Amino acid sequence: MIEKTRPAVCIVVENLPVPMDRRVWREACALRDAGYRVFVVCPKGNGSAAATYENLDGIQIFRHRTWEASGTAGYLREYVCALIAELYLTIKIFVRTRFQILQACNPPDTIFLIALLLKPFGVRFIFDHHDLSPELFESKFGNRVGLLHTLTQLAEYCSFRVAKVCIATNDSFKEIAMTRGRKLAKDVFVVRNCPDLASLRRLPPLPDAKFGKSLLVAYVGFMGSQDGLHLLLESIDHIIKKEKRQDVHFVLIGAGTELSKLQTWVAQNGLNPFVTFTGQVPYEEVGAYLSGADVGVAPDPKTSMNDKSTMIKILEYMACGLPVVLFDLKEGRRIADSAALYASPNDPIDFADKITTLLDSEELRRKLGDCGRKRVENHLNWASEKATLLEAYETALS
Repeated sequence: MIEKTRPAVCIVVENLPVPMDRRVWREACALRDAGYRVFVVCPKGNGSAAATYENLDGIQIFRHRTWEASGTAGYLREYVCALIAELYLTIKIFVRTRFQILQACNPPDTIFLIALLLKPFGVRFIFDHHDLSPELFESKFGNRVGLLHTLTQLAEYCSFRVAKVCIATNDSFKEIAMTRGRKLAKDVFVVRNCPDLASLRRLPPLPDAKFGKSLLVAYVGFMGSQDGLHLLLESIDHIIKKEKRQDVHFVLIGAGTELSKLQTWVAQNGLNPFVTFTGQVPYEEVGAYLSGADVGVAPDPKTSMNDKSTMIKILEYMACGLPVVLFDLKEGRRIADSAALYASPNDPIDFADKITTLLDSEELRRKLGDCGRKRVENHLNWASEKATLLEAYETALS
């Protein structure tokens, strides 16, 4: 039997470099393994990801420079410059390969403009919906009015309408695609951002894994204004100063726009002996840090965006057998279920109490950790999700 020939595809992502963006990298690898020729357009990062071009494991990556933004005018300038760079690189790849599918990973929701230009040439558009851009705008700038917010809503709607197929990260996103985007259910595929158990698992802990303490609480993820790190630090302050605990250390893994502010706050409040910021670390080291931890925390506050979003860090904690503390969010509860304790939304003192409850009970930690690990092993893992990704691609090509 003659094997079916797979076409070339181009994935455009603006938010993070590849392979640092683990979801996009897993998608690209799954498509490559299925026989597609995969090309990626993304921003430059640090280290090896700073290269303008790289052929990594058979996936060709084209990178453009980034423009750091602050304020609405800065973000507008960043998005326009990025769109121009993405257009240039995408056209360059199309001329060479005549790819048949363009997959756009938001935010922002502007890549549909490139899809419109390529549509007359038979290119099908897949909108890979990572973030709710209108809600993200509200969380950053705190309002629902103004020209930029209206443009954000319009860009999201156009992305849905231009797309032949949409990929949603969870059921809430699928509902939005069907309501705000007016997509048919058969054209929306839920592909969760689940960990790959082959690459994320418990490992031998690092030397001095608990930083000289008997217990370790870990945070993994981006450190932006919408991620709730300020609430976590208030919880830590309460645990150390009000509850007078000296047996626990907190390791915060990752980087972001708020990192320097968070470090300053910790120093000013005398928490340096109890808090370590690692900065950005290679993905391979995340499992080693989590293997030495006793509790994983996800302090994302309850907002219109976070309530509907799936936080990959929760699944990473569960994959490593850690119990989780998070605020009571709709999608967070759907994912963690009985593997977590849920604090009252945006209440750092209750969040601290839930952490303390776990620190005081090894049996409860083990029970919740085992539950989370089983949920990941049984269905919340990348091996299950990539089959749906390939189904979405078959639908787009049909």
